Amino acid sequence: MAVAMGRPFVIQPCLSSSLCFLSKNINKSSFGAAETFLPAKPSSTRCTPVVVQAQQRPTWLPGLDPPPYLDGTLAGDFGFDPLGLGEDPQSLKWYVQAELVHARFAMAGVAGILFTDLLRVTGIRNLPVWYEAGAVKFEFASTRTLIVVQLLLMGFAETKRYMDFVSPGSQAKEGSFFGLESALEGLEPGYPGGPLLNPLGLARDMENAHVWKLKEIKNGRLAMVAMVGIFVQAAVTHAGPIDNLIEHLSNPWHRTIIQTLANSGS
Repeated sequence: MAVAMGRPFVIQPCLSSSLCFLSKNINKSSFGAAETFLPAKPSSTRCTPVVVQAQQRPTWLPGLDPPPYLDGTLAGDFGFDPLGLGEDPQSLKWYVQAELVHARFAMAGVAGILFTDLLRVTGIRNLPVWYEAGAVKFEFASTRTLIVVQLLLMGFAETKRYMDFVSPGSQAKEGSFFGLESALEGLEPGYPGGPLLNPLGLARDMENAHVWKLKEIKNGRLAMVAMVGIFVQAAVTHAGPIDNLIEHLSNPWHRTIIQTLANSGS
């Protein structure tokens, strides 16, 4: 038996044909009634210790037993897999890497949208709203050139990442990255390091970096949810997130998501 919270404790049930508690003898005299409590004589009593192990691992739903393949060793593993996508070990490894990459893109996207929108709203820079930025023509290069360059750079980076996933450590070998392998110093698939990608020297020992991994994936999941919110917000209000925030703060009780959705449907 397992309980959801608390510390391990011991229950000792008593197996006996008679009571294991106290027996009560009542002696009456002429001066009144007096009660004395005497311990019952043991009658083939046997106490069996039963250890109840408390569950210390947090889960996304308290009291829920996580799937056996989610044993808590992965960063951010709270036993959430309602569709059973991680039952296959190889698929689980790929989903872990896919979530990590999407989380990092989401964090970069949310930070970029909020920063540029803040510059636009305050008038510091003349920038388009984020969902119209892709239509802007740049003077230093054409749109076709930018697309080709992006495909080449992203394709190269993603190919290297996939090769390192298939064969961990293969991309850190000498001569595999134009002689810059020592500058990247990848210690684990999905976690490149070195002075280029880890200038502050955080979590150099990946085996003892569980706290940093947990912080990253938590912030990444929050950023993915925020990115979905920004998408929906732009589709409904046709404005940037800073504009929506200013409008809400101007009248907090009447400028909420409820009124916004109600007005969009009318």
